[in-house]
Amino acid sequence: MFGSKVELKSDKEIVLMRKAGLVSRAALEAARSVLVPGVTTVEVDAASAQAIADAGATSNFLGYYGYPATVCISVNEEIVHGIPGDRVIREGDLVSVDGGAIVDGWHGDNAFTTIVGDGGDPADQRLSDVTEESMWAGIAAFASAKRIGDVGAAIEGYIMEVAPDLSVVEDFTGHGIGTQMHMEPEVLNYGAKNRGPRVRPGMVICIEPIVVRGDQANTTLDDEWTVITNDGSRAAHWENTVAMHQNGIWVLTEPDGGEARLAPYGVTPVPLPE
Repeated sequence: MFGSKVELKSDKEIVLMRKAGLVSRAALEAARSVLVPGVTTVEVDAASAQAIADAGATSNFLGYYGYPATVCISVNEEIVHGIPGDRVIREGDLVSVDGGAIVDGWHGDNAFTTIVGDGGDPADQRLSDVTEESMWAGIAAFASAKRIGDVGAAIEGYIMEVAPDLSVVEDFTGHGIGTQMHMEPEVLNYGAKNRGPRVRPGMVICIEPIVVRGDQANTTLDDEWTVITNDGSRAAHWENTVAMHQNGIWVLTEPDGGEARLAPYGVTPVPLPE
């Protein structure tokens, strides 16, 4: 889908990717800090751009196939790739922010979803929470996976167990990452256990479930980027960049490497010496 073979990284290269991962995380935290009722999506984008610039890094979204902004900001029924502009964020909006950075030629990528302000729909919070936890179920599965399809099986398995009324959007997947933002392998968000490339040390992937409250059918708008649900149902999107090295996994876009959220799964991430 993205290229030829899976790019395997050395431990030294994974440490470099950790730097890109933390800058990518800082870009999202900057966006989160200004996401209040009344802000425009372009103002949120500017906050992320400033965080990346302050780190001496470069956005890997800006200019990607002509994409015109630093991050994607998708609101309510927008699934992915929402272009920042003059849209005003309102109380109770469900907002997903997706972005990343390049440091020394290495890429990071991550996403989060949040309800803005108070008084949001509890069903939207449930959607976001389930999507986020399904991501962590996939990350935990990656720690012991034999093949990359085990990740998608764990994501879908979690969602079907706790929220079978929600729908995984199968048109969008996770991906390998490294010297490019999108690389092999393709990381499905639905059942593909024992399928796909073998998981090997040096593999770095983005695990990113996208889930909707209604039907997964979708349409791309005339801007050729923004994807919306056909039935108007709301969407959530969570993503982290995760490395597999000789001694275990390490979530490169989490400050603690994923320790707190992986503990309930009995998985302990193993940082490399920085």
